[in-house]
Amino acid sequence: MNPSLFLLAATLAIANPALAHDHAEHSQTGATPPAAAQANMEKVWKEALARQPLAAMATFDAGGRLWLAKVQGGHVLVSRSDNRGKTFGPAVKVNPEPENIAADGENRPKILVARNGNIYVAWTRSLEKPMTGHIRFSRSVDGGKTFSAPVIVNDNHEVISHRFDAMAVNERGQIYIAWLDKRDLAAAQKKGEKYSGAAVYYAVSDDDGATFRPNAKAADHTCECCRVAMAVDADDIPVVTWRHIFENNVRDHALLKLDGVSQPSRMTFDDWRIEACPHHGPALAIGDDGVYHATWFNDGGLFYANSEDCGKTFSVPFGFGGSEAQPSHPYVVSFRKNVFLAWKEFDGKNSIIRAMVSADGGDSWSPPRKLAATAGASDHPLLIRDGEKVYLSWNTAKEGFRLIEVTAKTRAKSKKR
Repeated sequence: MNPSLFLLAATLAIANPALAHDHAEHSQTGATPPAAAQANMEKVWKEALARQPLAAMATFDAGGRLWLAKVQGGHVLVSRSDNRGKTFGPAVKVNPEPENIAADGENRPKILVARNGNIYVAWTRSLEKPMTGHIRFSRSVDGGKTFSAPVIVNDNHEVISHRFDAMAVNERGQIYIAWLDKRDLAAAQKKGEKYSGAAVYYAVSDDDGATFRPNAKAADHTCECCRVAMAVDADDIPVVTWRHIFENNVRDHALLKLDGVSQPSRMTFDDWRIEACPHHGPALAIGDDGVYHATWFNDGGLFYANSEDCGKTFSVPFGFGGSEAQPSHPYVVSFRKNVFLAWKEFDGKNSIIRAMVSADGGDSWSPPRKLAATAGASDHPLLIRDGEKVYLSWNTAKEGFRLIEVTAKTRAKSKKR
């Protein structure tokens, strides 16, 4: 193992042992690890499956009601709040039979409410073999009272990795789900061929989630465990972005409009060479004006850039978050000229969520503001919108789920950076 991979794996072992083993597997580009390492990997995987997951997702519907999807006891639970998260109604089980659900690190259950009121939920079901899973989907057409029997979205059902899903619904009501998929790696191994990383696959539903089209491949050779991000463009077509494996094992980011015609393009040019997956996927928001806003992590810290030509070119990256505080897992949302960034830091005792806001499309930024902190385990930060109000959605082991408005106070002070 090279020095950069060793340091990354050591860091991950402190935060999450399962992730360190994930890196060890991926550094082999899919090769089977030695028997002792395999046995230990299986042990760590089982321990990871047994932990209570913390990652949750919240979203607002058109009426301003808050919907929360979280995982408990092997079930995705959906509940609704009519008072901005102060209290929630009874939770409804989406999957009637318990299963292992990935809801930590770069994984979380996804929940979206369409314009017609339908509620869509997607998640990754973890399988018994280490680092494997299936993408699952269910819907409610009665306002969250009941959910349909879950289906597997990936039409390749091998016990391999189909994980790290993203979901979006456009104005026409089409549902797009994209994920990282290792079917091409598995096929290459059977032929004795080499294949770097995974691939991005996606599926589309044109009938409100009743059925999905056959899976389509967006790109080969993606990083294996960095989350996929998706946002709907001004033309109502989703755009997906991911960490890609370029030549010489450079782990930069790529993006693709899912119109069936476009080709993947390179989004970042950091030239980070590392023989591992950093478990830090990008985030993408597309404003009402069609400007793309992207944020990501590399070995130099956190960065933001925007594009006014649909991702063909991006502005010079802007770095944020103090390196001494181990900044990680940035997220971005936007509307009109307002752009919101949130990320996680660690001060040696507490995990801290900070945020910055730009009122001029990313040209200048407010000073970073501390939004919340916890002394225990926590989810990665998530930003969600209700009209022109933006909130931090954050789940922690100690305090539970919190919804914190970030608009007013954060946007008040703006300075050129």
